[in-house]
Amino acid sequence: MMKYCSFLLILVCFHSAAQDTSILIDKQRVTLAEVVVRNNFDYKKLLAQIKEDTTFYKAFRNLRILGFSSYNDIKMLDKKGAVKASLNSKTRQNRANGCRTMDVLEEQTTGDFYDSKRNYNYMTAELYAGLFFTKGTVCGENNIVKGHILNTSGKSGIEKHKEQLKMLFFNPGKKIPGIPFIGNKLDLYDESAHELYDYRLDIVEYHGTLAYEFSIKPKEDLGFLKNDRIVVDQMDTWFDQKTLEVLGRNYSLSYKAGVYDFDVSMEVEMTKFEGLTVPSVLRYKGNWDVIFKKRERAQFTATLFDFKK
Repeated sequence: MMKYCSFLLILVCFHSAAQDTSILIDKQRVTLAEVVVRNNFDYKKLLAQIKEDTTFYKAFRNLRILGFSSYNDIKMLDKKGAVKASLNSKTRQNRANGCRTMDVLEEQTTGDFYDSKRNYNYMTAELYAGLFFTKGTVCGENNIVKGHILNTSGKSGIEKHKEQLKMLFFNPGKKIPGIPFIGNKLDLYDESAHELYDYRLDIVEYHGTLAYEFSIKPKEDLGFLKNDRIVVDQMDTWFDQKTLEVLGRNYSLSYKAGVYDFDVSMEVEMTKFEGLTVPSVLRYKGNWDVIFKKRERAQFTATLFDFKK
């Protein structure tokens, strides 16, 4: 333990004196921290894997094949930031014989969180429920990512909007079809994005372990282009050095258009359970308005624990 702590201390000191190196990979400029360069590994291959990462989505699909407990704290806010509706609960997802069910162990609500039929009055709550709640008995699911890529094909209306929001959540930085004005602006890896964003790869300590940190943020000298073309304000992702699975991700997105606007931030922390990566904490804060829907200001925290196969 002392040797590991000493190594981390050396790494921190090294960082304070190290110089970054800027390189060009497939016409995309990436800044490498000196500690990355000195490790002498195939960073081109690493960056390619990061670009095509599916482990973040996979971690949430793993929840479909496990039992787990969850503390759920959802707050809907008014324009002054006061709570106008809320849910605070503890739930238990059960997994048996290829099916999952859920028990509500504790629950308190305020305001108009539910309607008279116990349907959610807010889309934010619906999206949360889609991630962490089980309604009735659901069978035949798996955690396979291949062949389950999110898309809006065949969907319309509210279902299409939900799918777009899922794509925004699970694949931040990828193009999303069907969103007016910004669909293409979400793609952080095409040629035009390279003119707008800085990309940096580093090795850092993340929750007591060494990890690759890949950061994307807008360039500082964009001027008027920032308001028109920037959607991703910041995205930091930490990857396991051995498996390249996502350990955590923080990101913030914002944009204003004629028919809608949004300003959201998300923090996700992962943990391991019997070889599977699963989300352990998710924190969200958002303010968004879509045409024909009421503006929603919300914040929520999901805390997942006691996983079982």
